[in-house]
Amino acid sequence: MKKIKIGFTLILLLLLSVQTLTVSAEVPYHTYTYDYWEDPINIPAPYTPDLTITGQDLESGQFNNPQDITVTNDGRIYVADTGNNRIVVLDHDFHYIEVIESFDSEGETETFNTPSGVFVSDKEELYIADSNNNRIVVLDRDHKLVKTIQDPQSEILGDGFVFTPLKVAVDYADRVYVISNNMYQGIMTFDEMGQFNGFSGTINVSLSFSQKVWRLLSTREQRARQVLYIPTEFTGMDVDPDGFIYASNIDTLGDQAVRRLNPKGQDVIKTSPRNDLGGDVTYPLRGAYAGPSTFRDVVYRGNGVYSTLDSNRGRIFTYDYEGNLLYVFGGMGTQKGTFRRPAAIAQKGDDLIVLDAGNNAILSFEPTHYGALINQAVEKRYLGDESETVALWQEVLKLDANNEMAYIGIGKAHLANGDNALAVEYLNRGRDRNYYSIAYRRYRNEIMQENFNLIMTVLVLGVVLFMVYRHLNKRHNFKFKNYFPKKIKLKKQVAERREVNV
Repeated sequence: MKKIKIGFTLILLLLLSVQTLTVSAEVPYHTYTYDYWEDPINIPAPYTPDLTITGQDLESGQFNNPQDITVTNDGRIYVADTGNNRIVVLDHDFHYIEVIESFDSEGETETFNTPSGVFVSDKEELYIADSNNNRIVVLDRDHKLVKTIQDPQSEILGDGFVFTPLKVAVDYADRVYVISNNMYQGIMTFDEMGQFNGFSGTINVSLSFSQKVWRLLSTREQRARQVLYIPTEFTGMDVDPDGFIYASNIDTLGDQAVRRLNPKGQDVIKTSPRNDLGGDVTYPLRGAYAGPSTFRDVVYRGNGVYSTLDSNRGRIFTYDYEGNLLYVFGGMGTQKGTFRRPAAIAQKGDDLIVLDAGNNAILSFEPTHYGALINQAVEKRYLGDESETVALWQEVLKLDANNEMAYIGIGKAHLANGDNALAVEYLNRGRDRNYYSIAYRRYRNEIMQENFNLIMTVLVLGVVLFMVYRHLNKRHNFKFKNYFPKKIKLKKQVAERREVNV
């Protein structure tokens, strides 16, 4: 009988191993998150590769070093095919629509020169960062020229400044945001008329003590070569419906590589005490993929959720509106679903699409049941619908019993519903100290309120008895031992007899 049990266990383990290998074979990259102790934890795949589209699959022909991609509300896809000096337009099913290679400007046909950025505004106007022509070209849906933004003038730009736009984004008020080459002061902002207004989100680099000492001892020439100490550059951006700009930036320390800028240019992104907004917490110090994550682009996905694209290791990091890391997937390689040189990221419906400049291809990823559950749970909480959040996170725990975010999500839902005891339990499992403290304080107050009458009765009774005792003691020399003289005397006699016998 024991041999049969052992055999059955081995067969079960073998079947589970085969199932695990099968799932792993479908996903050619590592999927993980970080726990409270900042250790990487394996998770089920949140997204799997769906489609890979190259120019050879389309009437447009092969892409050449494409640098940007954007998706409109109706699902049209615009690709900045930089090396071919054109914009390729696809429909929501990745079918070819047209190629934009030129436009009419006052009766003359003009073309693009290395267009590196593309964006479609709410008015369905197409903004193209025509990099080597040093301008932003704005076209309507019929590809007629609306305006161009070029040669900005301002004292703060300095002498010899050359406007070389790389990325462009537009908010609901037609304010234009531009990332320009070698522009360290921040994101350039223009009004609806194309007039330069200033910079948004300047990031100053703070020096360590050793760096300050080195600069103090350096010559003027050496200090001039230390470019890492000037404000850092932005690399990609997206805009949400409220006009906030999500922007990725270079971060050599891995602390914060994405920001949320309000219309005043202030970073108002929420950070989580559990992890920084810098991608990988642990990473190799040597080798081809050494160093912290390098966020090349960011996409706002709605409901406070945003995803960033790491061009160093080809990974996609997704955060919620509180700065919590939800999941990580993706990688470098030659297999389906991996990248050579990821350049931009966008969202199409529930799918994520990545533009790979190394493979001259568009890669589409669809959510798994596990990833969809997490997305739905975060969405419900963001919209204030806590009633369905618990059930969704419970389903997540069935697939991944170690998911701390699921425990935290359930704990927050119970906290919002006033179930403080359950909130304490789940938040403790999720190791969320901040919300655990809030839940524990509320639970403690709840216990105090429920037992208030009993506690006050005991306290009042104790005070009354003490006051009665003190009153009797003062007026009648009251002592408890006076009421038990015979018993005390008998005890003394017994003790004396024992001493005599000894």
